[in-house]
Amino acid sequence: MMFGNWFELHFTENPGMAFGLTLGGKWGKIVLTLFRIIASGLIIFYIRELLREGAKTGMIVLVSLILAGAVGNIIDSIFYGQLFSASSYHQIATALPSDGGYAPVFMGKVVDMLYFPLIDTFWPDWIPYFGGFRFQFFRPVFNIADAAISVGVFSIIIFRKRFLT
Repeated sequence: MMFGNWFELHFTENPGMAFGLTLGGKWGKIVLTLFRIIASGLIIFYIRELLREGAKTGMIVLVSLILAGAVGNIIDSIFYGQLFSASSYHQIATALPSDGGYAPVFMGKVVDMLYFPLIDTFWPDWIPYFGGFRFQFFRPVFNIADAAISVGVFSIIIFRKRFLT
């Protein structure tokens, strides 16, 4: 579904982590899901310590944003394969199929749907190597959980002096 030429809802199932990278096979997916759960537990512990130390509210909010995004992706990883049928390029998944989902617990894909092709054009022919090829700026498809993690991490990096002094 297009909203102008700058935003599109684009259903994509991501089998792994950022940019569709996978750790390899069934065990890689389980390891990735377990890592997400352990990392979330550590983030919860860190938030508790921030609260105990009286950290600045901004820092607590940003770390909580990272946690919220991680939990959103964990929920997809654990349950999405149980609640939806398999999808393909021509068939979107259906909710609660009568024959069960496409994957066991911990093996679900994470659904990405936000796509912002801010620039979609072609390189001029006179540019060596790239001339005539399509150029898209900001191609990744992502979800709200990914956005929460990214905003939290980048904001902590950018404002680290403000939060850590």
